[in-house]
Amino acid sequence: MIARTATPALERLRRIARRLRRPARLLARAAAVALAVVLLIAGAAAAALRAQFTGTPAVWAKTSGHDALWLGHAWVDGRRTEADVAALAVRLRATGIRDVYVHSGPYGWDGALSPTKYPNAGNFLKWWRKHLPDVRVSAWLGQAVKNGLDLGDPAARRRVVAGAADLTRLGYDGIHYDFEPVNDGDPNLLAVLRATRTAIGPDRPLSVATHQIEPLSGVRHPLRLVMGHDKYWTTAYFRQVADLVDQVAIMTYDSFLPFESLYGGHVVRQATLALENLPPHKTILIGAPAYHDHGWSRLDASESVAVAAEGARLALTDHGSPRERFGLAPYVDFAATEQDWREYQQSWVSPR
Repeated sequence: MIARTATPALERLRRIARRLRRPARLLARAAAVALAVVLLIAGAAAAALRAQFTGTPAVWAKTSGHDALWLGHAWVDGRRTEADVAALAVRLRATGIRDVYVHSGPYGWDGALSPTKYPNAGNFLKWWRKHLPDVRVSAWLGQAVKNGLDLGDPAARRRVVAGAADLTRLGYDGIHYDFEPVNDGDPNLLAVLRATRTAIGPDRPLSVATHQIEPLSGVRHPLRLVMGHDKYWTTAYFRQVADLVDQVAIMTYDSFLPFESLYGGHVVRQATLALENLPPHKTILIGAPAYHDHGWSRLDASESVAVAAEGARLALTDHGSPRERFGLAPYVDFAATEQDWREYQQSWVSPR
């Protein structure tokens, strides 16, 4: 039998494979170490959140009458009637809700806001003043700003501000913005807020729905790599935004945390960071999830109005004293169930 010998090409491949074995082993070990570190950090973060969601809230830690509520588009497009406003008024009079944000957009991709978006706004405002004259109405305006509205375009920003000013002239008390997603440090949102303040004047309420605050320094970076945009804002950027408005409504929901104790701790952390970083004359609102379509039943179970209220109360208690301009903001009226309203009432307005 004739012995076969390796071809020169095959022998070269074998030599290359032998040379790559050690780097491959080192890479595998590094990956294992990195995974272990990630799991360790995640475990420590989970333990910290659980620890924050403990204790007994102070009896004074509850509504101060500075709560808010997001209202859907049906109130201004003709689907709702005066009877609907009167029925909602009966519910709201027994709460701490002082502001409502009524969806009156969205903006077009060019930043324009057509009056056809809010054809019944004039009637709605008339009915609202009749039944709830002490609750302020702000126009909830926004648009997707990733592959959508470009706030970096000065002309688009001018149209955005012009649309907001038109609504205040129509009779809205103020403006509430919700642009998503906005990356940390984005100067364009700041430019919109400055221009809007100039356009609507100093006495009308200006508010913004904010991203969540980075709970620990550095954790926003890996999430940004995965999501393609920031989920968290740094405290520095959060303060910059808050400096330009009267109210910040932190969207604490959609936290991706599958247990009540983790979500509750997350709310405590968000509220604590806001309390530590904003002066008393700024209104802090903790967004509470009064909706049930997270896409995973575990998240629907973990995030609730009751847990958000408990987290807000614990943060206030740890803060050490009542804060007048601090409230809960249920999101959103058209998805809220009777259970959500009971939780808001029993866990925040009149807790036992």
